[in-house]
Amino acid sequence: MPGSLEPLDLSVQIPYHFRCPISLELMRDPVTVSTGQTYDRASIESWVATGNTTCPVTRALLTDFTLIPNHTLRRLIQDWCVANRAFGIERIPTPKQPAEPALVRSLLNQVSSESNPHQSRLSALRRLRGLARDSDKNRSLISSNDAREILINIIFANTESDASELNQESLALLVMFQLTESECASIASIPERVAYLSQLLFHSSIEVRVNSAALIEIVLAGTRSSDLPAEISNVDEIFEGVTDMLRNLNSYPPALKISIRALFALCLVKQTRHKAVSSGAAETLVDRLADLEKCDAERALATVELLCRVPEGCTALAAHALTVPLLVKTILKISDRATEYAAGALLALCSASEQSQREAVGAGVLTQLLLLVQSECTDRAKRKAQMLLKLLRDSWPKDSIGNSNDFVRSEVVPF
Repeated sequence: MPGSLEPLDLSVQIPYHFRCPISLELMRDPVTVSTGQTYDRASIESWVATGNTTCPVTRALLTDFTLIPNHTLRRLIQDWCVANRAFGIERIPTPKQPAEPALVRSLLNQVSSESNPHQSRLSALRRLRGLARDSDKNRSLISSNDAREILINIIFANTESDASELNQESLALLVMFQLTESECASIASIPERVAYLSQLLFHSSIEVRVNSAALIEIVLAGTRSSDLPAEISNVDEIFEGVTDMLRNLNSYPPALKISIRALFALCLVKQTRHKAVSSGAAETLVDRLADLEKCDAERALATVELLCRVPEGCTALAAHALTVPLLVKTILKISDRATEYAAGALLALCSASEQSQREAVGAGVLTQLLLLVQSECTDRAKRKAQMLLKLLRDSWPKDSIGNSNDFVRSEVVPF
């Protein structure tokens, strides 16, 4: 279960009263219910969330669902962990207590009241942001009290001026939540709001730039209408701002991750992909590919494949000396998804350019593709590899495996 410990040394016996009666695992956040029984918080919360109204041990009805932290037991467990650390047992951290609903409501009231002093509203926002960082439960509690609507109204209250501290804090808090479709539409359907976000992409604060890009990605992902994403991606400054983040803020991990996500979401709109190319996104993606972690690399490769589907993207990517070698190298190296996207991009590039075909052959694509079609990769990736092998059939050097008897007899790619 979430938060469980690593497997313990078999010679270590966990005291019975340190185990949660539900999970039978060492408690990390012991809490006491109305019957006086103590459980691990995550376990009893799951028990109640599934509709149970009784105490798991006594079967007595829970008169209320208040969970009281058992600090004494938690300290005893921590002391036991420290005493047994020689056996590989790590001390459980002191848990942060969930936010009180009354406190959250009070803070949101302070934030939403324009009659409150600016500093008071700012202080309340910062406290809410700190609570939201602590746990998913806190974020859920804050969100359930209409926080998203309050924050959206603050952020876009005055789109004619630079972002104040109040706007910046509201933006930083808002991007911690998923927005509803109507909330996404309330941003995407108003040109002034879209233009304001595009301006924030060039703000002097890196955090504001990253949060602006994050909100753009959230809105794009949360909008089902095909028209509204097109309204956002039709703004040149948005592509320029996101691409500039990817190009120049690569030393700041959140900027790298968010700019990749935002660029992918923007490029899902086919009719504006040429704007991504014009902003230099194609070349920048290739330059950053080697620096990315698995999930980000997958999304970057998916974006490269999307750009390959428009002529301008194909031309820009083919002109970069590292594009084809990197794509060939990526096959079977990162993940099945990454392999599929790389094969798709290579197929598009090689279909459009004989020079790309020669580069692919020179980079050893033959061996990679033969391994791919015989691997356990996705069917889509195999189909792309087979199509690429057929396309490149006449491009193999005379002494390559492509003209060997083994290759001719292969049943993997029928010619």
